[in-house]
Amino acid sequence: MSSIGMRLREERVRLGFSQTELGDIAGITKNTQMLYESEKRSPKADYLSALHAAGVNTHYVLTGNRSISSGGESLSLAANEPGPDLSPVKMYDIEAAAGAGRSFEGEPVKTTLYFSTAELSEQGLDPAQVVGIKVRGDSMDGTLADGDWVLVDRSNRDPKQEGVFLLLVSGERRIKRVQRLAGGALYLISDNDHYQPEMIKPQDMHDVEILGRCEIRIGRVV
Repeated sequence: MSSIGMRLREERVRLGFSQTELGDIAGITKNTQMLYESEKRSPKADYLSALHAAGVNTHYVLTGNRSISSGGESLSLAANEPGPDLSPVKMYDIEAAAGAGRSFEGEPVKTTLYFSTAELSEQGLDPAQVVGIKVRGDSMDGTLADGDWVLVDRSNRDPKQEGVFLLLVSGERRIKRVQRLAGGALYLISDNDHYQPEMIKPQDMHDVEILGRCEIRIGRVV
């Protein structure tokens, strides 16, 4: 069984960081990073928190388990290891909560993760329609935290029932809880109550595109 240090190095290599680069992100020296990877020193909580924000799967580093949760179920994840029973999901490190919006085509892919095809199907997801998006900002705190990854079902773009969706609103990507109101208006809700809800009137719907429903969160367990 691999050690924490070995898994830490595995994640660093997966993301394409040198020891110096990852150390800079976490505010430590290359030498300290080497000590962590060689198991001569144990990483601290603030270091792991900084790595999580940079895309390191700290749950895997600490436990050796790449399973993630989805509504109380577990979903198996196998990093960059393709196989006959696994489906690739492209993971985009883009401004999903705010910033200039574009279609997924042409966006740089941060990495590709492989999920069990059978387990995705059990969740009602077509692997060909699933993409991963990195969450930006704190407007969905309590549901999705800044730095979390979320799997988005691009085939589900109709908020007939309340849910969390990835939208394009006036050229900005946003992740919001969406309610469809009588008359065709949309009500966009932030789970962080510091942010006010927003109503999109029917006459303004031409500025809105629903890109998909957020189905599975990949984030730090707190």
